[in-house]
Amino acid sequence: MTLTAQANSFLDSVLRLQPRLAVFDCDGTLWAGDAGEGFFDWELERGVVSDEIVRWARPRYADYKAGKVDEDTMCGEMVTMHRGLTEAAVQRAATQYFDENFVGQFFPEMRELIDRLQQSGCDVWAVSSTNEWVIRAGMKYCGIAPDHILAAAVRIENGIVTDQLVRVPSGEGKPLAIRDAIRKVPDAAFGNSRWDAEMLAMSRHGFAVNANPDLAKMAQVQGWMIYQPDGT
Repeated sequence: MTLTAQANSFLDSVLRLQPRLAVFDCDGTLWAGDAGEGFFDWELERGVVSDEIVRWARPRYADYKAGKVDEDTMCGEMVTMHRGLTEAAVQRAATQYFDENFVGQFFPEMRELIDRLQQSGCDVWAVSSTNEWVIRAGMKYCGIAPDHILAAAVRIENGIVTDQLVRVPSGEGKPLAIRDAIRKVPDAAFGNSRWDAEMLAMSRHGFAVNANPDLAKMAQVQGWMIYQPDGT
């Protein structure tokens, strides 16, 4: 893979720290765009969920965009809305969506960074508020196994999706999920939005990648490195 001088400089700045544990947000950090939001719209259009759920979901999401529904609640509901479906069917749909729409959205240097970190023996995890089915579909392109994914999830009973939330890793939920599952402080954390700020703050080294303006301001105050991927 041929990377620009800027991208190689970024990779070197991370690798010279010799991190042993690194955690990555996904949407907007590893790839351009929001795969969780995209899948939500895609599955409503294709009837992956029932007509009743479709009628509920669109106005509910509009309320979320208008600030009437908080982030954690909406992220959770975008998973629990699949209750009653087989997990296998939801995973197939999520994989189809990602394969058709997001493979080309990866930032090449971020995939390269994950590969080099793993080669160095670093323990690499994905931490995302998007449903775990979409993140699983994306992580197969990064070599991150399902047991190293901390995404929005519900309990599965006999192969059927329930409405019992397991986790919603957004904002303060990201450090909570990391402490619960990994039980270590990350050496490096990568995120793009204010919902990643707590994860970056808990880590020894924070990196604001493709940062939204709100995170960029926090990064300047906190001294986190700001990196804008090539092509953005």
